[in-house]
Amino acid sequence: MRIVYHLGAHCTDDERLIRCLWKNRETLSSQGIIVPAPTRYRALLRDTAVTLKGRAASRDTQAVVLDQIMEVERADRLILSWDNFLSYPQWVIRSHRLYPAAAERIRAFTQIFPEIEAEFHMAIRNPASFLPALHNSLRGKSMDEVMGGADPRDVSWFRLVEEVRTLNPDASLTIWSDEDTPLIWPEVLQAVSGHAPGTVLTDTEDLLADLMSPDGMERMRAYLRANPPSGPTQRRRIVSAFLDKFALPERIDMELDLPGWDEDLIDALTENYRRDIAQIRTVPGVTYIDP
Repeated sequence: MRIVYHLGAHCTDDERLIRCLWKNRETLSSQGIIVPAPTRYRALLRDTAVTLKGRAASRDTQAVVLDQIMEVERADRLILSWDNFLSYPQWVIRSHRLYPAAAERIRAFTQIFPEIEAEFHMAIRNPASFLPALHNSLRGKSMDEVMGGADPRDVSWFRLVEEVRTLNPDASLTIWSDEDTPLIWPEVLQAVSGHAPGTVLTDTEDLLADLMSPDGMERMRAYLRANPPSGPTQRRRIVSAFLDKFALPERIDMELDLPGWDEDLIDALTENYRRDIAQIRTVPGVTYIDP
């Protein structure tokens, strides 16, 4: 069995992935892929990791925890998702670093099931929009409090990935950019669930429906029915074309009104983000889902 952790990150997924896989749990279950209700494992895994304090769980403890998570005795893949696996939102940035406890958190979760292979999946997002979105989610906190004194230019996804891989060299990590998710959503779902090629999942258009006008969605669906794409690349081109024409501006464009945030800072953060992505692609043990 493999345990698959979807880590978020915050302000990227809004639970869409786990909602989609949960709706398709019966189809996935027929392939040995188990999608338990989040209420069965989120507090349980957090509390178990705290209790173990980095030690490997005994086989008895592993059996007890799995019994509480799974309703079946055997599975090929167990899908677990929570954007608080790495940190609660208020602690995302500490010591001038992004998710400074991530590597240790991942290590702690692998120690709950030390004999079971684990893989980790996460979306990343341009700090130019990620940091304001994080600030908006923490109502009542100023941007300075959110940043904890860190310069936005210090926020580095590559550093986070390096730290995770250094402390967890045997854990595979799959990364994608949140900005690309509308174009690569089927590939993201497949990467996390591991379902067989040709598997038909339902309710997979929620993300696009949030970004596109109803008329645009209907036209895109009709076009895809009349012109089935030959593969992922052609589908991405079609989706991109319809988004260009029918995307809802208020869902795509984020208004930035933060003291000291100007075009020069936005450009610098975006350039740093592009550099991070280029470096992440080269890290051994990391799979980056390209659009």
